[in-house]
Amino acid sequence: MRLDYLSIFPAYFDVLDISLLGKAAVNGLVEMHAHDLRDWTHDRHRTVDDTPCGGGAGMVMKPNPWGEAFDDIIGTEPDLSVHVMFPTPSGAPFTQSAAQELSSVERIVFCCGRYEGIDHRVIDYARSMWTAHEVSLGDYVLNGGEVAALAITEAVVRLVPGFMGNPGSLAEESFSAGQEGMLEYPLFTRPVSWRGFDVPEVLMSGHHGRIAKWRRDESARLTRERRPDLGDFGSGIRH
Repeated sequence: MRLDYLSIFPAYFDVLDISLLGKAAVNGLVEMHAHDLRDWTHDRHRTVDDTPCGGGAGMVMKPNPWGEAFDDIIGTEPDLSVHVMFPTPSGAPFTQSAAQELSSVERIVFCCGRYEGIDHRVIDYARSMWTAHEVSLGDYVLNGGEVAALAITEAVVRLVPGFMGNPGSLAEESFSAGQEGMLEYPLFTRPVSWRGFDVPEVLMSGHHGRIAKWRRDESARLTRERRPDLGDFGSGIRH
């Protein structure tokens, strides 16, 4: 899988060299490249923004640098196997199922907007050429798309076969199929007693059936309390 990042702050993506993502790159599982959008400007101030048409506050990112960057990084031929991501508060919510789908693609290009956003013709052009996505991490606004691009990268790449040393650890995570779409149950380790708080007795019982039931019940409880929008978990099973 190849991942490209277009940003006016490419140093944001230096963190991709560390932890498991860095190891995945070293092992050839993924290839990651950060690009400075200002490299595709032609004035001495390396300008990437202008005032919005129709008036209003703030500045909008101009289409020309984006178009030239696309030509050099992706090419000029339509190719639906290329996925172009636009992190934006007005996008569709990014979900675990979306991460799962993207984990099998070969090419993702992240377009990290700043200021008030990117000229929408850039998005329309990308959609006419490739598979384009406008995605949001949640109901809040960030200064730019870089943080969202990093979060999406981690969510996607950790699902790429061969990334996790123990693939079984993915099966019971929040939102996974193994969790029936529910939140993950609470986790504990030793010591059994710590600062007046104890590991639930059932987890030390060695009774796998009871442990499995406790985990299902706890997942259902947490999901009802924190994310009732995910479904009806009154019985511990999603309907």
